[in-house]
Order: sequence, then structure tokens, then C-alpha cells
Amino acid sequence: MIEWLGQVLGIGWKITPAGGLTGDAFVAEKDNRRLFLKRNSSPFLAVLSAEGIVPKLIWTKRMENGDVITAQEWLEGRALKSHEMQHQRVADILHKIHHSTELLHMLLRMGKKPVTSDESLENLYHLISSMGTVGKHEEVQKAIGHLIKLLPTTRNQELVVCHCDINHNNLILTEDGNIFLVDWDNAMIADPVTDFGMLLKWYVPKENWDSWLTRYGVTPSSGLFERMYWYLLHDAIQFLSWHTKRKEPAKAMERLNDLKEINEQITTTILK
Repeated sequence: MIEWLGQVLGIGWKITPAGGLTGDAFVAEKDNRRLFLKRNSSPFLAVLSAEGIVPKLIWTKRMENGDVITAQEWLEGRALKSHEMQHQRVADILHKIHHSTELLHMLLRMGKKPVTSDESLENLYHLISSMGTVGKHEEVQKAIGHLIKLLPTTRNQELVVCHCDINHNNLILTEDGNIFLVDWDNAMIADPVTDFGMLLKWYVPKENWDSWLTRYGVTPSSGLFERMYWYLLHDAIQFLSWHTKRKEPAKAMERLNDLKEINEQITTTILK
């Protein structure tokens, strides 16, 4: 792969892997210039760049083997720290994404279809049936009961573009103070609580949830929190399935503990 990239870029570029699970990302350097290269990025990247949500897209090239290589501007910066996730600029960038008709239209043109909660629950049934004894665990069964009970409140919501992997490592603060949200491989059209529910649970103290939601631009309500917890349960089961299939028992146990915590919160605050 590095040899192919060298042919695309020309003489004098130093190319090194940029890390990541897929091995498809690279950094290219020449004469104090740096580019971030990625193989087979989504066509969605061009719209994200135009909207200022990711670093500027410099060029896109198709290779002889059919792979598409994208080059983005390299910006000096760092991932946000956990406590910085409460910052107003994080709320602002999520609001911008969730209200962007350009992003939504692009995903629709790419063939992405909105994912309803009913479809998500049906997919979970299939996941759980493939998890063996883990799928029969008491906390998983409790979660399914909660998902069924709360399902009506998740229906008939406006579905928007969601990043679906909101964590501090995917938000980059540049040296000139700009924030970008990267790693869009899991993007989908869904309920926006998919994104900000994850952010609230992992990064914002519970006593500050109402304030954060107001600053994001929604009114806190019991229905909103029911939807939020629904998707937190959904995501926790998905993560549990992921680690179970990868035979990572320690990680799977962490996810079971997450599931137990969410189940308890639903019992004590949502279904009390």
C-alpha cells in the first residue's frame, strides 16, 4: 500500500502508517508539508469538508486497482480531553451536523436509508441470538424488556445525520482553536439522541445534563430521556456483541457492567 501511495504522490514523500484498526490511514510528509491520506474514504468526506466539519479535502484520486485515495490538510492539534467534551463548541458542532440538509441529502444520495428504532430492535434480536450464553445473561434480558417497554416513545422522531461514535479521541482541537469531528465510518441517519446521549453518559455529570441539552438546542423532557436511554441500551448490547464475537471476555464483562448500570438507571429514574 505504501508503495502504491508513493507512486500516486511522486518522488520525495515519506509515507508512514497513521494507526487505526483498518490500516487504511497514512501520513505523507515532504518539505515541511504534511497530508493525511486514507484509502476508500466515503464520498461523504467531500461534503463534510465543505461544511467545515473535518479538515479540508485537498484531492481525491482513483488508483488502477479501483481503490480511492483521499488527501486532507494536516492540522497540528490534539484530541479533546474528557472534561473538554462539555464545551459549548462540542454542542455547536453536533447541532450543526444534526441540522445540515447538505449532509442529509448526500447520505441519501449514497443510498443510506434512515434507521428506525423498530429496525434497530429487530437487528438486536438477531445479534443476541448469535451471542450464545451471553445473550441469555440476566442483564441482556432486562435490557430487552426495557427496550420493548420504551419503544413507543422512540417512534416518529425526525431522523438526521448522526456520527454514531462520539468520543473525545474523535474530536480534534487544532492549534488555532478550531474543532473538527473525524472518523465518520459509522455515520447513519438516525435519532440525534444517538449522538448526544452517548456524550452525556460518558462525559457530562448528570446534574449538568439539562444545561447541556439547553445549550445544544433542545428542551429536556421525560420523553427525550426515555429515547436517550433506549439508544444507550441499544449501543451497549451492540458493543457487548462485538467483544463477545472477538473473544474478549474482559471487555465483554465491562460492557455487561455498563448494561447493568444503564438498566439500574432506567429502573430508578425512567420507569419509577
